[in-house]
Amino acid sequence: MSAENLKSHLPVAAFGRVAVLFGGKSAEREISLKSGNAVLGALQGAGVDAFGIDVGDDFLLRLTREKIDRAFIVLHGRGGEDGSMQGLLECAGIPYTGSGILASALAMDKLRTKQVWQSLGLPTPRHAVLSSADDCRAAAASLGFPLIVKPAHEGSSIGMAKVQSVEELIVAWQAASQYDAEVLVEQWIQGPEFTIATLRGQVLPPIALGTPHSFYDYDAKYLANDTQYRIPCGLDAAKEEELKAITVRACEAVGTRGWARVDVMQDADGQFWLLEVNTVPGMTDHSLVPMAAQAAGLDFQQLVLAILADSVEAQG
Repeated sequence: MSAENLKSHLPVAAFGRVAVLFGGKSAEREISLKSGNAVLGALQGAGVDAFGIDVGDDFLLRLTREKIDRAFIVLHGRGGEDGSMQGLLECAGIPYTGSGILASALAMDKLRTKQVWQSLGLPTPRHAVLSSADDCRAAAASLGFPLIVKPAHEGSSIGMAKVQSVEELIVAWQAASQYDAEVLVEQWIQGPEFTIATLRGQVLPPIALGTPHSFYDYDAKYLANDTQYRIPCGLDAAKEEELKAITVRACEAVGTRGWARVDVMQDADGQFWLLEVNTVPGMTDHSLVPMAAQAAGLDFQQLVLAILADSVEAQG
């Protein structure tokens, strides 16, 4: 991998006036504010004519009143990462960073992403959809324990819980239902977790994650100081290439563009299992894509410019 191939070689004037979209109303608002301010600072530090918009009720008005040549989307979760913002910007004729409408909507839906992967023979943990206590009992009988419960349309591990019994599963399903009408339960994969970022058609160095928590939860992602990140990830060369290859296939199946991040587990037999793909990954001081980019030879500002440059090149 060549860092030079990843970097932007465009003059800052080529970007025009850039609106950095962050905040919003999703459950990931606070993380989006941190990510957005970091991106905005990096762009302005590079001399880009960039300004921030905390996406709220006045967003449509600002979209029509402000001069916007390009949007850098740093909205995490629903309303920004699910295809709705992408569709609005396309209707307004404003180019934007990252994946398009379909890939964004699909990646935000963990259940349907899994269904697409399964249809292509890609490995992803066995699962069930929970709508009632009876569903919980049936899932427990079918999948066994432990299990992981997830709202189907949330990120940042919001609403997730690891469970060891039917009673815990019912409680976790009820809690996750506060975030999403559709709740997913997955077979627990015991083993190391990896996250792999893609940027401009290349796979960045994989990161191995370690945490004393029961799983890589919200606290481990954004607040804790005892989360471990390993780059190099500790796999042998053949296994690392296998991990990168499955990441590429996972992203191609969803149709991601520009940048993304895939989360993968490895079981005791060395088998990789795809969990999800993120189309607007975090860009905070605890975030993983900046770590992977740094390992590839790009600092934070170069990463931000590379993501923005891809939106120019995608226009042709």
